[in-house]
Amino acid sequence: MPDLQQRQGLPAHVKLRFCVQGRRRPDGFRLGRRFVVRRLFGLELRGMRTLMKTALRLGTRGSQLALWQANWVKTALERVRPDLIIELITIKTQGDKILDVPLAKVGGKGLFIKEIEEALVDGRIDLAVHSMKDMPSDVPAGLAIGAVPKRENPSDVLVSIRFDSLEDLPPGAKIGTSSLRRSAQILHRRPDVDIVALRGNLDTRLRKLETTDLDAIILAAAGMLRLGQADRISEYLNETQMLPAVGQGALCIEIRDQDPLTMPLVAILDHDDTHTAILAERAFLKRLEGGCQVPLAAHARLIDDRLHINGLVAETDGSRILRAATEGPARQAEALGRRIAEELLNQGADDILERLQQHGG
Repeated sequence: MPDLQQRQGLPAHVKLRFCVQGRRRPDGFRLGRRFVVRRLFGLELRGMRTLMKTALRLGTRGSQLALWQANWVKTALERVRPDLIIELITIKTQGDKILDVPLAKVGGKGLFIKEIEEALVDGRIDLAVHSMKDMPSDVPAGLAIGAVPKRENPSDVLVSIRFDSLEDLPPGAKIGTSSLRRSAQILHRRPDVDIVALRGNLDTRLRKLETTDLDAIILAAAGMLRLGQADRISEYLNETQMLPAVGQGALCIEIRDQDPLTMPLVAILDHDDTHTAILAERAFLKRLEGGCQVPLAAHARLIDDRLHINGLVAETDGSRILRAATEGPARQAEALGRRIAEELLNQGADDILERLQQHGG
């Protein structure tokens, strides 16, 4: 077999010596990723690690928030693994294309990730970053949730130019949201306000608050905080006012199942407490088979190694809200999520779910 020097077409008089993790190999084959070329054409050259950079393609939506999230993951991975080169691949999803119809009418969960998952399966990208709340309860065969980084504030917030809180809004106030979960909980507390359908990315919705007759809009705190818009928040809504969506505030790093390259890489960013809470919330979602067509919510958190989880199912008009809560050992996260789902079904949530799913929300 020709040695490295011959394969590179270098003249015989040129001497190459490699130091590979402290071990020299005259043929130049590397035993690992870290090496220094000691002598090439009589020159001392260092920093040749750039020749061995691992290139990965990270799939993301193109919205400002999605790109922030993808760049956060990119930077975090490159910080702990300087040998990585990560390229962002922007992919337009069906949810990005359909902006004039409420999500509940066009399929709900999955609209913002399907095309990205297809690119992951096809090998056009190596990993993907999603908002966890956009993830359906089932992950496609061949894919896996590789990591769940530490969660941002999971709350919903009220943003208004003229009013400081939900309670301050006058009767007949117009509140913008296309989320059935949000509108049901608002109408339960404030049946005297009007809900106005509001789609688009975060910047679009903030702009519509300024350019239309909306009195307030409801958004996720996480997006506002990540994009440096905290000063525009009028009120953080507590869990009694507004229970968050499953996975809200958390990111999902999706990979090909058992991928030997990406699995150990993304595991570096996994946050145990957040991942445990997400397991419980997604078990709740899976048991109820819910999506954007159904007003349901759940939030779990760890307190002294005990997992506390709250969940609800509501009528779309807010006339009826069913709630359940439980706690238990963190190792039983998924069982706890299923437990409160079962409790809600026993309260009559199955009737609500069946009716809403038959009528498409």
